[in-house]
Amino acid sequence: MSNRPLTMLQIRRILQLKSNGKSNREIAREIHLSRETVNEYIRRLNPLEKNPQDLLVLTDPELSSLFYKEPSSQATDWRWSDLQSRLPVLYDELQKPHATRTILWEEYRQMVPEGYGHSQFCEHLSRYLETKRAVMHFDHVPAASMMFDFAGDKIALVNEQTGEITWCPVLVCVLPFSGFTYIEALPTARRDYLLNALNNAFNYLGGVPQSAKTDNMAQIVKKSNRYEPTFDELAQQWSLHYGTTLMASRIRKPRDKASAESHVNAVYNRVYAALRNRIFHFIGQMNEALWAELDKFNDRNFQRLDYSRRDRFSLHEKPLLLPLPIEPFIPKHKVEATVQRNCHVTLGEDWHHYSVPNQNIGKKVHIIYDTDHVEIYLNTIRIASHRRDYGRNGYTTLEEHLPPAQKHYLQIKGYSKEYFVEKATAIGSQTANAVGRILEQKIFVEQTYNSCLGVLRLGEKYGNDRLEAACNRAMAGYKVTYMVIKNILERGLDKVSPDQNQNLLTSLPDHENIRGEEDYQ
Repeated sequence: MSNRPLTMLQIRRILQLKSNGKSNREIAREIHLSRETVNEYIRRLNPLEKNPQDLLVLTDPELSSLFYKEPSSQATDWRWSDLQSRLPVLYDELQKPHATRTILWEEYRQMVPEGYGHSQFCEHLSRYLETKRAVMHFDHVPAASMMFDFAGDKIALVNEQTGEITWCPVLVCVLPFSGFTYIEALPTARRDYLLNALNNAFNYLGGVPQSAKTDNMAQIVKKSNRYEPTFDELAQQWSLHYGTTLMASRIRKPRDKASAESHVNAVYNRVYAALRNRIFHFIGQMNEALWAELDKFNDRNFQRLDYSRRDRFSLHEKPLLLPLPIEPFIPKHKVEATVQRNCHVTLGEDWHHYSVPNQNIGKKVHIIYDTDHVEIYLNTIRIASHRRDYGRNGYTTLEEHLPPAQKHYLQIKGYSKEYFVEKATAIGSQTANAVGRILEQKIFVEQTYNSCLGVLRLGEKYGNDRLEAACNRAMAGYKVTYMVIKNILERGLDKVSPDQNQNLLTSLPDHENIRGEEDYQ
């Protein structure tokens, strides 16, 4: 007889045919079973002392209990009971680094020399481990939670001038009930950028879920704990601003955020794959491409279903979302600084310097800044405001903040060779030629800037026409300088015509000390 037990349907068919007077051979032929199998099940009927018609009215569990008796309890192997008592400890040991089943078996055999062999030991241990891997299916409540996590794979941002590659992290936010998803690439994974991206996620949803769950991000969670994780103060301000509750998954429990994990894979397959051959030079360009593919992803129907993530979200979740606040959350930081002698304060986070009115040199001020702006306060009065610049060791300077001497230096610092050539060309070609000659006279062109500035200012004093004539006269000489042009203007030589110049050279008076051409024969 086959070792495979018959189904209840087959047993009932045997009973039905037997009640109709069929022989065992006929029953075996009709239901395609071996005669020995039919004989065995008919023999099981004899001790029951019941006819087949009475058995057919029984339920499947009742009928099964009659044909399939519980196996008689055999003497339990002492090795089995001994190993069962050790399995919880073996399970804990297996979780430790570098522990293997072979090591545990060797230690087990040292304690129990007559115990199970390696294969049986591993078999019993594997069955026990399976009981520890049981999972639970969760039915998510609409609008109850938004899970967010960074994708493991980043996207390349290529500098258009240098070709340098920067890898940008991508935030993935998902509503577990509908699967409605939001993604955004960030310049870095810093907390300010993360909170701003979460603002954008809520704007994309058009509302606020009751809770937001993170995977113990260091930007959000200061101290991980299974029961009471400690969140960063700025993150708590963000959650208070939106009226949502921050939550953190348990450490090393990826199933706590299974929706986020699965949607990261879906983003790889549906969004990343579509952009695999694209090259991005700006973060805005990258996000526009991501969002275009994201809309297609949210609008695509689920497999074997006639509705999409957006359909499910719009119908069941969006009406239940909390309303958005009037203003988005803007994280602000406050630090104290001293105004330096160069009229600047230093924002240590970026190591960038911002100018302050020079009358505040040496005073203690407060710097309040966010991702876009830097404001400087003396007590409660704002004395300066700048656009935030993330360039390290750089200076952001307003000219009105500097004393007169520094303003002049700043003007010179801003000059260039092209600047003076352009200004001189606007006056005239001769002025441009003269300024060009001056710019070529020094190895370091910056040393000629004051001379060029002086020449241009002569035009303000004497007029552009006289300056053009003076430069024309100066170009006839061996060397062109600011002083040469200035002397020409002061003495009015620019007003002397070329013919008068020639007459001055040819009409010389007769004198005995002046020799003529005859003396050079």
